Amino acid sequence: MSLVVKGGRIIDPAAGVDLVGDVLIENGVVSSVGECVETPPGAELLDATGLIVCPGFIDVHCHLRVPGEEHKETMASGTASAAAGGFTTVCAMPNTRPPVDRAEIVELVLNRARAEAVVRVLPIACVTRGRAGSALVDIEEVARAGAVALSDDGSPVGDEEVMREALEKAGYLGLLVIDHCEDSEISAGGVMNSGDVADSLGFQGWPARAEEDMIARNAALAEATGGRVHMAHVTTVGGVEHMRRAKARGAPVTAEVTPHHLTITEEWVRAKSGSYGPYDTNAKVNPPLRTQKDADALVAALAEGIIDCVATDHAPHSAADKDCTFEEAAFGISGLEVALGSLMSLVHDGRLELPTLIERLTAAPARVLGRPDLCAGTLRPGSPADVTIFDPNAEWVVRADRMVSAGRNTPLDGVTLKGRVAATLVAGRVVYRSEEARLG
Repeated sequence: MSLVVKGGRIIDPAAGVDLVGDVLIENGVVSSVGECVETPPGAELLDATGLIVCPGFIDVHCHLRVPGEEHKETMASGTASAAAGGFTTVCAMPNTRPPVDRAEIVELVLNRARAEAVVRVLPIACVTRGRAGSALVDIEEVARAGAVALSDDGSPVGDEEVMREALEKAGYLGLLVIDHCEDSEISAGGVMNSGDVADSLGFQGWPARAEEDMIARNAALAEATGGRVHMAHVTTVGGVEHMRRAKARGAPVTAEVTPHHLTITEEWVRAKSGSYGPYDTNAKVNPPLRTQKDADALVAALAEGIIDCVATDHAPHSAADKDCTFEEAAFGISGLEVALGSLMSLVHDGRLELPTLIERLTAAPARVLGRPDLCAGTLRPGSPADVTIFDPNAEWVVRADRMVSAGRNTPLDGVTLKGRVAATLVAGRVVYRSEEARLG
């Protein structure tokens, strides 16, 4: 019933802790954190010398494909993938089959999670029935069933009056609305970022303005209603500037950015040739990979706090979904297991401080959700013992065919990353342990 994580560098930004020491866990709860914690008789020991020990990562934007698309991912494989990536809490997006637009489907997701998940799963419900963008779901009903937020992710809530009503009702209940920021009329037909790369490949482009106009609209509606809007997967310089201005005005808005939009660009679309043409369908994602200028702006905004947190937008697909032409290929990247290694490149390059990165993966997403009863993002004594232990300097090669996720669709296959999870604990129980990790 007792476990001590010994000798690691403990970084807990929410508690203002950065020290080399021990974490004592008793009955699934953090009991003590300090430079030298007394080890109870019979306690299990994990030697974290040379490793980073921090609160478990929280992903506010993840696709587990349950219910209805278990050929792409199952609750078991998706949450095992999360654990391998250091994530102890994942928020499941509702663009499933059927969509999560009724209380009974929220309950189905929760029941499947109780039966199969190895990490905490928090369901997000749709904003509108069938994600069709017109009739609102029964917001009070899905909230009572356990939905932690609302989103029509994969589609925007394009109708301004529908979004206004959603914010008013969700705001009354203190519920977050997460919007996929895209003006579908502007982006119609686009398969990758507008620009020279799209032109060289003969693909229809997806203008940055499709995102930027919707971020501006959402910020104005948040100000008008007082409802909280979270901007999913921001990708552009202009999107960052809209967020900067909205926050300066005091609008109740937050934003996330994905590891892939921070670390790779549209050039990755033509970095590898596939069987159907001179492009890599694994680099097709919604919203699309942008330019280096955009990626640089996103990194700076994350460091500054204009973008609040990192979210993976883990989007697993079957091989058939990607083994086709670029136009036909599904949008999405399988991101949970490569998130830390990708993000650590920013730390090793001196572009992001390690405690800042950890804050954006732990305390910040917990703050965005506003549900401390479900995820705290800290190792303060009394908190659930959700812990991530990682080696910031471990080099490893991404092998898509060895991924835990059922979705192996990553453009990083064969790429060497530096930074790898050694172990993940949920409520004090080890749910993932790397075979390569040197843990006692």
